Amino acid sequence: MSNNQASPLPSSPSGKPALMDRFLNGIERVGNKLPDPSMLFIYGLALIFVLSAVLSLFSYDLIHPVTKEALEVKNLITGDYLAHFLSTMVSTFMDFAPLGMVLVAMLGIGVAESSGFINTCIKKALRITPKRILTPVLVAIGILSHVAADAGYVLVIPIGGIIFYAAGRHPLAGIAAAFAGVSGGFSASFIPSSIDPLLAGFTQTAAQLYDPNYTVNPLGNFFFTAASSIVIILLGWYITEKIVEPRLADHTLDDDIEAAPDMSSTTAEENRAFKWAGLSMLAGIALLILACLPEGSSLRDNTGSLTSFSAPLMQSIVPLIFLLFLVPGIIYGKVAGTFNSSKDIIDSLGKTLGSMSGYMAMAFFIALFLKAFNDSHLGILLALTGAEGLQALNLSGQFTIVGIIILSALVNLLVGSASAKWALIGTIFVPMLMSVGISPELSQAAYRIGDSSSNIITPMLPYFPLVVVYCQRYMKGTGIGTVASMMMPYTLFFMVVWTLFLLGYWALGLPLGIQAGYVYPPM
Repeated sequence: MSNNQASPLPSSPSGKPALMDRFLNGIERVGNKLPDPSMLFIYGLALIFVLSAVLSLFSYDLIHPVTKEALEVKNLITGDYLAHFLSTMVSTFMDFAPLGMVLVAMLGIGVAESSGFINTCIKKALRITPKRILTPVLVAIGILSHVAADAGYVLVIPIGGIIFYAAGRHPLAGIAAAFAGVSGGFSASFIPSSIDPLLAGFTQTAAQLYDPNYTVNPLGNFFFTAASSIVIILLGWYITEKIVEPRLADHTLDDDIEAAPDMSSTTAEENRAFKWAGLSMLAGIALLILACLPEGSSLRDNTGSLTSFSAPLMQSIVPLIFLLFLVPGIIYGKVAGTFNSSKDIIDSLGKTLGSMSGYMAMAFFIALFLKAFNDSHLGILLALTGAEGLQALNLSGQFTIVGIIILSALVNLLVGSASAKWALIGTIFVPMLMSVGISPELSQAAYRIGDSSSNIITPMLPYFPLVVVYCQRYMKGTGIGTVASMMMPYTLFFMVVWTLFLLGYWALGLPLGIQAGYVYPPM
């Protein structure tokens, strides 16, 4: 490793590690004593079955916000459910969306990496990016990747490790910075993404329980989330270089990983191959833009939108990533001589899938765990119990907003889907806060802070195990504890600073978004 790493964390006068370092070391030790992630989900699956049987014996004074029926915990240890669970096991695994997205995208990226195209791209990017701003640039790219739905998890995060390693810095710090931008900053974006209309739809439905005529603009949080991007980039920069990277100085990389490639120069063959591969990628992007321009484009949805969840363009993001890396990768390999035959290309595909075999096995148990957890209604029970407890405290508007942020972060540790959580707790909080004069858009902004901040430490995030796999490329002993302790500073700083930023933004009366205010009814 070179001397580009940040200075170590300060120690106390007695020579002991600082309080933050001891806290994170404790998380790492405890977390790494946990079983292998696959086994963790197997044990969790068994626990869900047992809890469902026990808790189904009790009645709860709660109403399901969607079905409007009394909430009941479903006993999974019955003949009928066990038969259903076994008969749908294959389809449950095959329908686990993150697995297909990861594998398809990684196939294209794997070809581009094996050919040397990605390596040359990084060389050229590093030449024009000053080393002192490499971290904030990586966090910003992670935030911008939200436009492409979940593509950042399979593209930006692993490349973050490659870039830092090539620059002589600890690769896990690059993975952490990228993960913080992609997932921790999920609700911070300079550009509207598909999550905006999705959450706005749930917010509007909840608001109409109180006011049937109330409408929520999909960009009702846009000004705030755009401003939040700057906050997240600056925080990610500080945390990575002052807290996370110094801690990783004691984490030795494996001896058998490939040496960091020379990033100081490119050969004539690499330059020529890059030119043709780059031109093919630009041509592909240009063709995509031309295909999107017509009002009747097949890539638009029925309303003419390109960015809605139902738009074919949004549904095709992962296949497009596959093609936009596959074709330039093949062209680069042919021109540079790294691919001499079609067998070399197929071998690179097989090598890529081989490196993902551990994640594929893990995904099987994750899919089964999530199905049982959702079918049991335990997640709904926890979310509604927490929401009612917060409501019973009868706090002021500002304290209630802070409470929503904290509750959203806690519920996120158990219910991974951003839309599912908001569909559950939003139906309680949005009408409740409207009754005390707080707008639905402000409630939604508070929810997004709590949800985003804890994304990077929740085991319920389907991509969390994938981040562990990325880290194991450099340190085979990486476990859940290593990643959790690495990401915990981001969660703590993001939650506190982002919450204070929202309260200050609110106090200054800055515009929250388009057709959105802070009070209800609107002024």
